[in-house]
Amino acid sequence: MDTMLLANLSALGAALCWAAGGLIAIGPVRAIGSLAFNRLRMIIVFALLAALATALGGWERLSGEQALWLALSGAVGIVLGDTALFWALGRLGPRRNVVVYATNAPITALLGWTLLGEALGPWTWAGILLVTAGVMLAVALRAGTHDWEAVRGGLASAVAVCLFAALCQAAGSIIAKPALETGADPIAGAAVRVGMSGLLLVAWGLRPGGGPLFGAGLNARVLGMVVANGALGLGLGMTLLLVGLKFGNAGVVATLSATSPVLILPMLWALTRQAPSPGAWIGAALAVAGVGLIVNR
Repeated sequence: MDTMLLANLSALGAALCWAAGGLIAIGPVRAIGSLAFNRLRMIIVFALLAALATALGGWERLSGEQALWLALSGAVGIVLGDTALFWALGRLGPRRNVVVYATNAPITALLGWTLLGEALGPWTWAGILLVTAGVMLAVALRAGTHDWEAVRGGLASAVAVCLFAALCQAAGSIIAKPALETGADPIAGAAVRVGMSGLLLVAWGLRPGGGPLFGAGLNARVLGMVVANGALGLGLGMTLLLVGLKFGNAGVVATLSATSPVLILPMLWALTRQAPSPGAWIGAALAVAGVGLIVNR
């Protein structure tokens, strides 16, 4: 398979995993909190990825230097980024959260241009403006009335935290790309990123006054949803993202993976029986148009 096609398909696959994972995550995030949720799924997914990397010989294709960069990428993109993302998810609901988080695409393109020398043409700049406009419109206009979509707390602060999560995700991708380009195995690399992230989150949870490591509301049903989200959104989704970064342009991969807002709208419609608001559709359409311009630069 052509490497660019593989990168693009991997990025689209990651978007699908994240869209579905966002729907699964809303329940456990509100039940046990974003930190406990992230900590628990890190431990579960690390065990799955480490076992898979061992079975496939992925550790043999990972040097010490590559592992260090990937660990740093995990600390930035997952520990900071995902914790902020799921904090915002509990307050914004899945649709707003995914739409705002889609700004990681233009942010990644900008960082790739400035730090990795990935050229950006005028159509790419136009795409960045369209994505930004689409996000602003989708967030500003009123969304659905289902309980999942209820805003809990201040809207402005939740959007700001979600934008911070997008910045961390973009920075994590940029940090990881050189290690992947020099031959690091994506599955072993994903295990390193998740393992380092889980270690840091557990250490933070063990501080005095940190509370229960996995949340007071943890039960069998919540655990099952955490496992499902971790395997789909973090395990498979992040591995596909790393495959895309290994073989493709960071900005292009980020923009394709940012199609989650389009994918999540029909999912929400099917699950809640409530049609998304016109603002959400218009905002998502503008964001997709922007993504198209960036990809076809």
